[in-house]
Amino acid sequence: MFRLVLRRGAGLVLTLLVMSLAIFLVMEVLPGDPAAIQLGTSGRADTLAALRQSMGLDQPAVVRYLAWISGMLRGDFGTSFTYGVPVAGLIAERLAVTLPLALMAIVLSTAIALPLGVIAAARNGTAVDHGATLFTQICVAVPNFWIGLVLILLFSSQLGWFPAGGFPGWEAGLGAGLKALLLPAVALALPQSAILARVTRAAVLDVLNEDFVATARAKGLNRSAALWRHVVPNALVPVVTIMGLQFSFLIAGAVLVENVFVLPGLGRLAFQALAQRDLLVIRDVVLLFAGLVVVVNFLVDMAYLALDPRLRGRA
Repeated sequence: MFRLVLRRGAGLVLTLLVMSLAIFLVMEVLPGDPAAIQLGTSGRADTLAALRQSMGLDQPAVVRYLAWISGMLRGDFGTSFTYGVPVAGLIAERLAVTLPLALMAIVLSTAIALPLGVIAAARNGTAVDHGATLFTQICVAVPNFWIGLVLILLFSSQLGWFPAGGFPGWEAGLGAGLKALLLPAVALALPQSAILARVTRAAVLDVLNEDFVATARAKGLNRSAALWRHVVPNALVPVVTIMGLQFSFLIAGAVLVENVFVLPGLGRLAFQALAQRDLLVIRDVVLLFAGLVVVVNFLVDMAYLALDPRLRGRA
């Protein structure tokens, strides 16, 4: 078991290194000179050269890549070209918004999807099943930023229950912060909950046809107890797989949703940095997003081993 975890951890580190190289190369081929963008069209050639030198852009690509990676290993994420402050501080400040938003969306998605998928499978072919299928089809078809706009019109403009955008900061209180993040979290969660509900329904239906379920019923266990004690735990492996994959979709969706709700999160920071050609911020934020996804997938792999001991011998 320990050797397996060690092997997966080594693969995680290697994946992050490959991702860092890919991100750096993509940033290198993007059009536009960050120094020229900051200086403007009226800048002189000698001023532009001095600015490029201060930014380290006059160094070879290999030197800049190694300096970037070694700096991150020391906890030095560099200084933003645009904001003139350490990138680590910018990321920490924005992560305090994006991470709670993603966690809220995951909790909401799971709370909606698991009961819906299990009940739809248990009532297979009934009106409840058809209604759940219709709900999931609508949620999958509608993009999360459009859901966000509808939520703003309904709950902010019409009812006035929630703020239309912005974030008051956690210093304003836990309740105020969660209230500002609730609508964006719902906008992120609904499409993902629809996908998770459909996977849960299919997984539960597969397990319901297994012989051990019929054996449990033959021993006198009622349908509800057999469902929740035997069927659902054995159907969790594909469900956990989708939950892990959904984290990457939540991160990608956060870029759009944070801009719709004007939230000062990592997604909005990445969007602004891309518009301003702030290479350091873009590289660090994208690598952080990629790292979060890789770490979540690693945790999902570990969850497989906990849910199904049979997988330990195959891994």
